[in-house]
Amino acid sequence: MVLSTVEFAVNLSCDSCVKNVKNQLEGVEGIENVKISLENQSVVLNTALPSFEVQRLIEQTGKQAVLKGYGSEERNLGSAVAQLAGESGFSSGILKGVVRFVQSDAKTCVVEGTIDGLTPGSHNLQVHECGDISKGCDSVGDIFNPGSEPLTQESKELNKRLAGDLGKIQANAEGRAEFRFEDSLLKVWDIIGRSLVIAKSMNDGLEDLSQSDSEQRRLACAIIARSAGLFENTKKICACDGVSIWDERNRPLTGPGRQSETSKTDRKIDGISSCSVG
Repeated sequence: MVLSTVEFAVNLSCDSCVKNVKNQLEGVEGIENVKISLENQSVVLNTALPSFEVQRLIEQTGKQAVLKGYGSEERNLGSAVAQLAGESGFSSGILKGVVRFVQSDAKTCVVEGTIDGLTPGSHNLQVHECGDISKGCDSVGDIFNPGSEPLTQESKELNKRLAGDLGKIQANAEGRAEFRFEDSLLKVWDIIGRSLVIAKSMNDGLEDLSQSDSEQRRLACAIIARSAGLFENTKKICACDGVSIWDERNRPLTGPGRQSETSKTDRKIDGISSCSVG
């Protein structure tokens, strides 16, 4: 497994807080090189785990954590994010989520995400060629295929795929899909400005990973945008309205409820922050 470096803002207030978080993370399989700064209220580590799993571990200590940066300490080759049903996304129902892409080296792109509101079972995760959601998911074009290679029966038998066909994700009984995998065909610099699509087979029992796009129903889509790499995001307070990254997680994106101390919404999905995570 490829290790990614992940940076969290954590509301640390004392040396005891630092010790508790450090004890929680050190020794966990898939987590290495934990660095915690009380002064900067930050936690940086190398991990093969999805960032949402690391966030859960941190928050089990009673401290809030917000993902600030994701990438490689050696070289920043690019990071991207797609927020389904957010300001740059479209969903035909209650489906919502976030998917991140990190280029860990020239050959490997790490893809991770959390998506809620799915029907239990398998769904197709795809990158499409256009970043146009003016007509919802009908205007995002075909599955991304930079080589313009046709999908033939022979290529299916050889387990070949279009670059944008990322395979299937599994939703549990509550309709949540959580995933992290490595891909050798995608490059972050090729997909920024394109779109991410969650699709379902017209025949829900069909498990062929190489279906044509016409055989699938597009459930949700979002524009893939550049996101903050490591140590590129210094925000603690949203410049637009003064809401802190801790309070912002539980408030509406806009409107009078955003400033209310008692405003609560169900929009939180494992550390999404519209102001703090680019």
